[in-house]
Amino acid sequence: MDWNFRNDQPIYSQLTQRLTEAIVSGIYAPGEKLPSVRELAVEAGVYPNTVQRALADLERDGLVFSQRTAGRFVTGDVSMIENAKLRLADQCVENFLSEMAKLGCGRDEVIALLQGRKEEEP
Repeated sequence: MDWNFRNDQPIYSQLTQRLTEAIVSGIYAPGEKLPSVRELAVEAGVYPNTVQRALADLERDGLVFSQRTAGRFVTGDVSMIENAKLRLADQCVENFLSEMAKLGCGRDEVIALLQGRKEEEP
């Protein structure tokens, strides 16, 4: 997993987003055990407390759950994962439209660009 962090956002929130992306994309399947806090901290090159905070956010959002002696697991609720996927997709669209607006592209131009890109696909 890519763990390059930006300076414009807290590391724990970037961890939360990357782990969410890993869950919704199927890297971590529903019901699968997540690596331990220590393992994730070593892999990402951050402090365990930072990973703990990110995982607490994921628990609060219902994407993971804890079993006291067994660790953390991805939720088995596929609709919860699908909702998270839709939220991420909506954020991507919002960011894209914002960037296009900065370039001075209007709605019709954006649609034409997207349609042209779609026609290029095999």
